[in-house]
Amino acid sequence: MNAGVDASYQEAKKLYAKHGIDVEAVLEKLAKMKVSMHCWQGDDVRGFLNRDQELTGGIAVTGNYPGAARTPDELRQDLEKAFSLIPGKHKVNLHAIYADTEEKVEIDRLEPKHFERWVSWAKEQGLGLDFNPTCFSHEKSEDGFTLSHPDPAIRRFWIDHCKASRKIGAYFGEQLGQTCVTNVWIPDGFKDTPVDRLAPRQRLKDSLDEVFREELNPAHNLDAVESKVFGIGSESYVVGSHEFYMGYGVANGKIICLDAGHFHPTETISGKLSSLALFSKGILLHVSRPVRWDSDHVVIMDDELLDTARELVRHDLLGMTHIGLDFFDGSINRIAAWVIGMRNTQKALLRAMLEPTDYLRQVELEGDYTTRLALMEEFKSYPFGAVWDMFCARHNVPVREEWLAEVKQYEQSVLSLRGQWKAALPS
Repeated sequence: MNAGVDASYQEAKKLYAKHGIDVEAVLEKLAKMKVSMHCWQGDDVRGFLNRDQELTGGIAVTGNYPGAARTPDELRQDLEKAFSLIPGKHKVNLHAIYADTEEKVEIDRLEPKHFERWVSWAKEQGLGLDFNPTCFSHEKSEDGFTLSHPDPAIRRFWIDHCKASRKIGAYFGEQLGQTCVTNVWIPDGFKDTPVDRLAPRQRLKDSLDEVFREELNPAHNLDAVESKVFGIGSESYVVGSHEFYMGYGVANGKIICLDAGHFHPTETISGKLSSLALFSKGILLHVSRPVRWDSDHVVIMDDELLDTARELVRHDLLGMTHIGLDFFDGSINRIAAWVIGMRNTQKALLRAMLEPTDYLRQVELEGDYTTRLALMEEFKSYPFGAVWDMFCARHNVPVREEWLAEVKQYEQSVLSLRGQWKAALPS
């Protein structure tokens, strides 16, 4: 181990110990935190079913940085590289369109067998898997509606797809011994002001009731529902609004997903956590970085990420919260994007764990707001970086920016040799 890393760590331990913070216990706790890394950053949300289908549902990826994964094997190779630079063992979040099969299969007929290679790989890597039905970029979603579609036949197609997705999620959980969170998000909505806001939501409720009718082992699969305020093509009305899914999730015992980019530009998810925790069965976070709207930029360690981490730690919500990433940026090296996002999410959790929360709560109750403010500000400059460096060193991953050299080398030796994604498709 680097002597400088150890020396800095020992000094940091002493500083934190003065405030009763056991740094070793913090590192043990952080090591148990699994973050679900989203596969779709690696190939710009193309997937491997219907790759020629244009992205729809308000989803768009900008940039054409070379080296996007074109096959399941390439994507898994890239994921392995990213995980080799990220401390700890985590999960991979898959969408239904990432099925690894030579069989021509429609998404409403997907089965666990179409993901066997993913499960075998996850077992080898010691990873968990999460799952999502893909209710976008399909000919049956081109008019902007899926589970709330007025046509019963189209609605049935999407119901069957979501039901199949739950069974795949349960298969993941059973095979891997790690509970799979299967999250339902749909793009349904109107670009302009609708006359009838109720009927689509009634259809969505009925569809979800059918999707979730079959009881699955919660040790294998947990169901989540994800809201959105607006997006491209649904600027004026979104069927699955925050209010809708909050009500549905609480009433039906489903996990409620909060995506950092799915709210109004001045609205944040950190302030919602303490309220939601009182009433919901669980929380799923999609950690992203909106810029003006749901633009899904690479996660940086900004104020909102830190505030979200603090809320989770201060209120002991980590046990009921599932954390995943959700962004897609084709303008930079895609593996670097994963590494930056994952390491920043872990750093934010670490910083929150290294605060004297119990003491701050005590002085707040006593009305000593001066001490509260003074300590909260001083701890912003405490040497959490030295603790992070030790965490990385103990997990045998690069310390500080050393990981970037490995990504650059991988880019030269692997990514630069790939053609465009179409080049890998069978003729």
